[in-house]
Amino acid sequence: MFLETTQRSKLDESSDDSFYSLPRLVTHVDEGFIQQLTDLYREHLRPGMRVFDMMSSWVSHLPDDVQFEHVEGHGMNAEELAQNPRLDHYFVQNLNQKQLLPLSDASFDAVLNTVSVQYLQYPEAVFAEIYRILKPEGIAIVSFSNRMFFQKAIQIWRDASEPKRVQLVQSYFANIPGFGAIQAIAEPSSLPSILRMMGVPGGDPFYAVLAKRVR
Repeated sequence: MFLETTQRSKLDESSDDSFYSLPRLVTHVDEGFIQQLTDLYREHLRPGMRVFDMMSSWVSHLPDDVQFEHVEGHGMNAEELAQNPRLDHYFVQNLNQKQLLPLSDASFDAVLNTVSVQYLQYPEAVFAEIYRILKPEGIAIVSFSNRMFFQKAIQIWRDASEPKRVQLVQSYFANIPGFGAIQAIAEPSSLPSILRMMGVPGGDPFYAVLAKRVR
């Protein structure tokens, strides 16, 4: 699936560089979402891996007890990235202007994208880059909820239901030859099921799409 021009449009077409120029040292999802994401990382990431945290910020939600060989960060605000204690190195790049990453082929065991995929205007090119930098059998994990800077999300995302957004991210992977083992996790509420059964109000929904470079 290739997006049409209108599907890539944003309500706010002003410079992304200006929008992200001021640091936002806050989390954009609740603690339930963050715990589920950290647990997912613990399940799929191993000590000694090389990890690329794409579209990152001042926190990566990686398990504190897992040490990696190298964590490379990328984002839109250098001050936020400088505050992130898990990053060994980082760079700033606007992926809506330049999709080619300054990273070597097959150089990472895992690529992560947290609550940011909705802002990509050229996901086809970005996901091709994710594939390029992943090692064979490397894993990509894209997670998201229903929160966003609405004015900066692309039209197809804004107009889609939450299940359709999961399908959209799945299609981003499926469009790139060489990605396989694509799976989706959908938890409309991030609260553990036992608490939901007790009637505790739900938290942020948790969605993730995982894929591996199979060739």
